[in-house]
Amino acid sequence: MTAHGDERKGLRIHRRPGGRIANTALAVFAILAVALMAQIVIGSGRIRWFVIVEYFFSPAVLNGVGTTLLLTVVSLAGSAVLGTILAAMRISHNRVLQAIATAYVWFFRGTPVLVQVVFWFNLGLFLPQLNIFGMSISTNSLISPLTAALLGLLLNVSAFMCEVIRGGLIAVDHGQTEAALSIGMTPGGALLRIVLPQAVRVIIPAAGNLAIDLLKATSLVYVIGTREILGATQSIAAQTFYVIEMLIIASIWYLILVTIASFGQARLEAWLARSVATAARPTNQG
Repeated sequence: MTAHGDERKGLRIHRRPGGRIANTALAVFAILAVALMAQIVIGSGRIRWFVIVEYFFSPAVLNGVGTTLLLTVVSLAGSAVLGTILAAMRISHNRVLQAIATAYVWFFRGTPVLVQVVFWFNLGLFLPQLNIFGMSISTNSLISPLTAALLGLLLNVSAFMCEVIRGGLIAVDHGQTEAALSIGMTPGGALLRIVLPQAVRVIIPAAGNLAIDLLKATSLVYVIGTREILGATQSIAAQTFYVIEMLIIASIWYLILVTIASFGQARLEAWLARSVATAARPTNQG
């Protein structure tokens, strides 16, 4: 018997109030817990909020923000190119290319990014000179902290980007490739013009999450002296002893950048969804 039929017979179905009471109690408890934590942090009197206001837009911190964005954008763009090449190698029928790409992914996904960054920074310890086209170049002069950070982040993220792109490529029906080849396209042309554009809508969500993780992972490179956000704030803390205040500034800046990146990712995914829906909508004939 339906609820509508019960109402016609003069009967009413009432929800049990226990669920609402429990939900309300949980909400009140959560609000009180958050308020208590905020009171402990803000009302403790230990944090000098005027220091946070004073240094938040200081030139050193803003330069750190710029370096963080540079590391993120360059590493992400480079990993997109290298990851696409590695993904194509992974799904190719050439056993040698498959083995090289698989070994690359295995090594760079299996070793921590911090170890890789420190390794590139200390490359000159066992390779003091680089011989390029007959010219000898000092490794220490070539591998600066910024260069070591870029190499470590780019090569590490490329391994993860390879798997993200490969997942998008194999999600496209193989018949699309066969159809492209049947009309005379080369395998490379079919990949770039037919398969990859369709795989983008599968790739973007995972790649967006990877980009956000990369933005936060840039904080690791401060150990080699790179002045990104954490490096810049820690440098100020070493001079002023405002350790907690500088960490709060760094956290706020990371939250701002991640929020902007998340908003951009959501907008891009929505645009791709609309594009796919428009392309799939049948057109009116005659």
